[in-house]
Formats: sequence, structure tokens, C-alpha cells
Amino acid sequence: MSHLPQQPAAGVSRRTVARATAAAGLAVLLGAATGTARAATRLGPRTLDVSVPSAALGRSAPVRLILPSDFGTRPEKKYPVLYLLHGAHDDYTSWTRETDIEAFTAGRDLIVAMPDAGPTGIPSVWRGGPDYETFQVKEVPALLARDYRASGTRAVAGVSTGGYGAMAHAARHPGAFAAAASYSGILDTTAPGVPAIMDAIVARENLPAASLWGNPVVNLLTWRDFNPRARATGLRGTALYVSQGSGVGNGGDPLPGILESALWPSAQGFARTLALMGVPVTTHFYGGGGHDWAHWKPEFTASWPILARALGVPE
Repeated sequence: MSHLPQQPAAGVSRRTVARATAAAGLAVLLGAATGTARAATRLGPRTLDVSVPSAALGRSAPVRLILPSDFGTRPEKKYPVLYLLHGAHDDYTSWTRETDIEAFTAGRDLIVAMPDAGPTGIPSVWRGGPDYETFQVKEVPALLARDYRASGTRAVAGVSTGGYGAMAHAARHPGAFAAAASYSGILDTTAPGVPAIMDAIVARENLPAASLWGNPVVNLLTWRDFNPRARATGLRGTALYVSQGSGVGNGGDPLPGILESALWPSAQGFARTLALMGVPVTTHFYGGGGHDWAHWKPEFTASWPILARALGVPE
């Protein structure tokens, strides 16, 4: 059998073939083969932003992806997905802006997906409004499986309201995620003082407080339904990591420390509930600290072995 390269067909120039080959390679990277190229913006060798048409939101919404290093050379391979959720008053670019997640995951066979959760960063089903839960738990995974060869193995982690989302998603959709990690997350939405914090987050974006889950007293059952602590039985079988600072003696700007301390009882109560139920969880409760990336970045590193084992990738 001849091993000589095939010659272009008559009437087709080498330049045309070269251009077609290059275009095909880029199409594979950006998902053009399945019709998503026009909605994808390449930011680097492995990073791209994809606009996802969402019935749950009634509009298209962005998700930032970091593809595996060998994505373009292993067309038969499927990859597990790590979902990273952003916090309040931030967006889907926060993890690449604040951390070295692209460099950290280089050479590891996984996809990193950073979906948007709106201006409040609360990825839930809003009362009569957008359904960020379905967007993140159903629609984005469906797109990744269809267009980017994602396997069914997933883990989720988040900061602040994204930490809430990580635990709420895993609790409300048992088995959807092999692992979940929260860094200073809101883990008991009905704990004393926490409804006021949720209302303040919503109000800061000029939205009515009741537009999330309604009134925390009148609509208590709805608040409980979306409460990770109340839905903790759904976390059985999921590898869990929870970190939270006390916020005491943070120094410098007092606001991050104040917010961190306000969420301390919520995280403690969540962990106690898991212990009473016999649901294993790795916790790191530390003195001081603030509600900021300076403390969340090392917590992600500390949780990585748990996430990696769940995803089946090297630590």
C-alpha cells in the first residue's frame, strides 16, 4: 500500500486545500461542525466564549470554556467537565480574571466550563423570572456533550453565591455531579440574617427582593426548597468540600471580613446537618479570612484533590 500523500483533485489548488484544512481544524475547536461557530469567540489556544441559546432564560447567555490541551488532536476522546461558578455582582469571566485556572489545568484531560449566572450570581430558579439552574445544570451540559465531546462525569465548585449554586445544584439534582465544592458559599439560606443578605444582593442590582424566591416568611416552603441545608439528603454519594472563614481579625478593608463572619453560622449549620445525616464532607473552617479571592484561591487548590479524583484526572 502506498504511503505517499494524496494529490489534490484536478481543478483544486493546493492553497484551497490548505485553507480548507485550516478552516476544518478551527471548526472542530470552536464547534462549527455542529453550528456553533458563529456564537463562539476564541480568546486563546484553549479558551473561548460561547453564547448559548437558552429556553430557560429566554435569551442567549455566555459560558467561558477552557478546552483540554489535546482537544484538537484527539477527536475520538471524551472529557469530564469541571464547572466553576462566579459570585455576586460578577460574571462568567471571573475565574480566568482572578485565577490561573487556564495554566493550572494545562495538560489535564478535562473541560472547564464557567457559565454565567446573571448580575446577582445566584444560579437559581427565579420567581416568575429566569431559570439559571436549568441553564447551568441542563442546557450547558447538553451543549458540551453535543459540541465539545463532554462525558457525563462532572464536578462543580463556586465562590460566594457560586458556592451556594454548587451545593444547591448537587443537592437538587442527586447524581448529576461527582463532587461539589463551596468557598464561602451561602449554604443555609434560612439561617438567621441570611435572608437579609440574599435580599441585599438582589436589591443591589435594582431588582425587587421578592423576585428571587418570594418573601422568606410567606414563601418559606420555596426558600426551603432551594436551601442546600434543607436538601442535604440529595448530597449523599457526592464528594464534598466546604471552606469558610470566621472573618474575625481580617484587617484592612473590614467589609470582606464582616460578610465572611455573617456567613460563618450558615456554613457551620450546613456541616452539622451533613454530620447528623452521615454524609461525608471535607471542611476547612479557619479563623479570620475575608470574602474575597485572596482566600478563595488557596481553598480551590486545597479542594483540588477531591475534585480531581471525582473527575478521574491527575491531581
